[in-house]
Amino acid sequence: MSTTNQPGDTVQAGSSRRAELLALAGRLFAERGFKSTTVRDIADAAGILSGSLYHHFDSKEQMVDEILTAFLDDLFGTYREIVAQDLGPRKTLEAAVAASFDAIHKHHDEVAIFQHEAKYLVQFPRFAYLADRNAEFYQLWTSILTEGVRTGAFRADLDVELTYRFIRDTVWVAVHWYKPGGSLTAEDVADEYLGILLDGIATRRGKKPGGKGSGSSG
Repeated sequence: MSTTNQPGDTVQAGSSRRAELLALAGRLFAERGFKSTTVRDIADAAGILSGSLYHHFDSKEQMVDEILTAFLDDLFGTYREIVAQDLGPRKTLEAAVAASFDAIHKHHDEVAIFQHEAKYLVQFPRFAYLADRNAEFYQLWTSILTEGVRTGAFRADLDVELTYRFIRDTVWVAVHWYKPGGSLTAEDVADEYLGILLDGIATRRGKKPGGKGSGSSG
């Protein structure tokens, strides 16, 4: 008895193929750069003609747009869920940092694209939302830090602006060296990072030998 494909099967197959092509394009954009990757490069890697790619996407700009939109919607959705839990500044900061490293693990290509290409893409009207996301990111982290100072969870003399820049730059730069499947998990990296961020790396500075409090007699 023969079977025929139902309309739903065709739609599902088409969606699956689109997802495969987006993943492939994302890998190429992350490895080669958006500007250096052509539609033909993507089509060749997929084993199809360039014209066939246009059945799914009108341009490589549409592809990177969909890649970044899906990634950022997911990331900021996670951030909002964390903030909504009202964990207190320190726990909120810890959870947001852990979520960021988890994003680098699960969406390595997308993070690399955002890090490398956002400054170029944001100049085009289609990608104006990237500036909005950057502003939202700034507001999120500085609010956590400011609330931590206000409540005494963080030092009263903390430079919020500098600390924000430090967290932003040191967390996301990990995409350059962190490799999913390596010896360190995203959770391992987040725990180590938080230890450095919140507790420092130096032991308490002791007294000079023979000085007061050194334990010497006389």
